[in-house]
Amino acid sequence: MADDTLENRNLLARLNRGLIPIENLANLLAAFAIMALMILGVLQIVLRSVFNNPIDGYIDLVELSMASMAFLGAAYTQRVGSHIRMELLIGRLKGRALWTIEALGAALGMFIIGVLIYYSYGHFLRAYTLGDTTIDAEYVTWPSKLLVPIAFSIWWVRLALQSAGALRLVLHPGAAPIAVIVAKDVAEQAKDEIHEVMGAEADLPDPEGKS
Repeated sequence: MADDTLENRNLLARLNRGLIPIENLANLLAAFAIMALMILGVLQIVLRSVFNNPIDGYIDLVELSMASMAFLGAAYTQRVGSHIRMELLIGRLKGRALWTIEALGAALGMFIIGVLIYYSYGHFLRAYTLGDTTIDAEYVTWPSKLLVPIAFSIWWVRLALQSAGALRLVLHPGAAPIAVIVAKDVAEQAKDEIHEVMGAEADLPDPEGKS
């Protein structure tokens, strides 16, 4: 049985901290893509309705933006535990049983995402090699298709860290959790999301007005 040495803890913590900025950047890009699509939609309505001059290739731009909006935030969502989770059973587990299930779930996720990385990269490579374009405005599609394996790769690394973190807790249930999802109630999760966005100084207001 491996020891939970300081070196092992530091390595896992360093890898976890190193991945966080990458996940945050990918999630931020996804948010910008959503905002840009909203602005583009408003412009399309105004230009078409008022000036009778719609944006050329609007539908193609919407299609190309789907990959960034759908997948770039996946690893961030995995890190904060915001994906849909079936916790009816898991929520009742404690200790080694809980972390064993978490490790198996993360490992299964790694396998599925690994398959998706392989095939999505193949789609990108085919689009790049053939010079694939959209039907209407003939925009090249490979940059959008490249985002998919990139986003999945970040997600795969996050799942790998969660699997390693869960296995560490299987071996050492009393150790401090690192790189794993810790179940929280609604108030705690909301507080953490505020801290995530606004920094460690931010806090939820006290409903009773107490400091």
